[in-house]
Amino acid sequence: MAGVNLSAEQLEKLKAAMAKAKVNTENPQQKKAMLQAVMQQGAASPVSAPAESVMMVPEEEPDVETNLAEGTYLRVEEDEMAAWLYLAPPDAGQTYTKRDLEKYLERNGVVKGYHSSNLSAMIKKKVYDREILVAKGAEIKPGTDGYFEYLFSPEEHSGPKILEDGSVDYSSMSALQNVHKGDKVAIYHYAEQGENGYTVRGGEMKANPVRDLPPMRGKGITRENGIYYAQSDGKIEVKDGKIDIQSVHEIIGDVDAIIGKIEFFGDVIINGNVDGGVVIRAGRNIEIHGTTGAATLFAGGDVMLSRGIQGGGKIAARGNVFAEFIENTTVEAGGLVQANVILNAKVIAKDKVITTGKRGAIIGGYTHALKSIEVMTAGNDVELKTILHCGYEPDSFDRLLETRRKESELKEKLSKLVDTMTEALREKRTRGVNMARSTENSLVEWNNLKDEYFAELDKVGKEREELETNMEEGRDSYIKVDGNIYRNVVISINAEQMTLDRNTCFMRYSADRGVIEGTVIVHN
Repeated sequence: MAGVNLSAEQLEKLKAAMAKAKVNTENPQQKKAMLQAVMQQGAASPVSAPAESVMMVPEEEPDVETNLAEGTYLRVEEDEMAAWLYLAPPDAGQTYTKRDLEKYLERNGVVKGYHSSNLSAMIKKKVYDREILVAKGAEIKPGTDGYFEYLFSPEEHSGPKILEDGSVDYSSMSALQNVHKGDKVAIYHYAEQGENGYTVRGGEMKANPVRDLPPMRGKGITRENGIYYAQSDGKIEVKDGKIDIQSVHEIIGDVDAIIGKIEFFGDVIINGNVDGGVVIRAGRNIEIHGTTGAATLFAGGDVMLSRGIQGGGKIAARGNVFAEFIENTTVEAGGLVQANVILNAKVIAKDKVITTGKRGAIIGGYTHALKSIEVMTAGNDVELKTILHCGYEPDSFDRLLETRRKESELKEKLSKLVDTMTEALREKRTRGVNMARSTENSLVEWNNLKDEYFAELDKVGKEREELETNMEEGRDSYIKVDGNIYRNVVISINAEQMTLDRNTCFMRYSADRGVIEGTVIVHN
């Protein structure tokens, strides 16, 4: 076929027909058949004729030629991330080249990630009769989403520190993280894209996309090129992903009856003692580092007493209460109450009551927690009556039934009132200006009464939801005494209670189907 001359048009037709028929140009038989078909049809023949004639020629696989000795093989790992070559020694008088090895890899489908130094070493050092790593895939390099780096601890406060000897350092508690105007408070790190991976057979593995975060919001901060600065002095914290810088009222020294009352919308920090009779109201946290007498403390956040409280005071906190000791004091907390000793006190917590430290005791008084009570010691050897109650209050079920009755009654009244108002409005549209003045006045009164019904219904509904939530959360409540329990301690869970008639220890109490069950705590 070397002597055949083709016109430009015939040459183009030949190329198109070969492409359409997927003819292997390396195969002499297929190439010859195609060329003959094009020559026979002439310059004016349509392209489809040789394509059809060529399609009758069976497509053959290309010959795989290799000069590597018999016994050579390639092993590709199942995940296609590595390929190993076993090279048999060459026949007498034969030599291998690096290109020979690469061609062998290509013909066996390994096309990426060649280990060039290993291939060269196999040739140079004549490494035969053992598997050598010759190709390796690339793992995906994951990217990183954008994130904020806080230059302060974002926790609101730290609780008491438990020391190595098991005692608790309540003086280590702090609700303060102070910053000054112009301080750097956070740095934003932009998202970095990852890198795709691949297998030795050329398969691509996509890295997951990354995303940037929106700018940080908050009070008292300003942003410059991804760096956030404080605009004023104060206490800094993170709430719901937003930085908040608040003012703090701090007193160096004692607070006595002369000062009498402190009210502040932010945090109140007292680095001294607080005498009895003092009233402190804080919109956020109260922190007292000295002793506290019979004071009254109201906090929108937490109350932290490094030296405890005694003498008949009162604490009301929406958050947690931490104290070294609580004696003859009434405590109500929206979170947990944690102390070393609770003595003759009335403590109510919507979360847990925990005593930690060397004594970890509750002695006398009434202690209630919705979820659990965890103590080291309950009661004492003089058998002082000590009541421990967890779960929902005994009268909660009756109160729940009453709120449901009120709610149903209000809905019925509201429904009748709406029907009456609807009828009056229909009359007004029909009669217009001829409508009786008494009906007009009644519509005004009915509208006011409707608003009252809705307000009362909302109040009763919230009370019902709270009772239902408390009863649900109280179902799994428990009392755990990880030490001594003395006679005359009352164990009460939900609506059930039992009084211990003998001393015992290491017990966990829970209620199942109206019966209090005690199980022994086993320490390994």
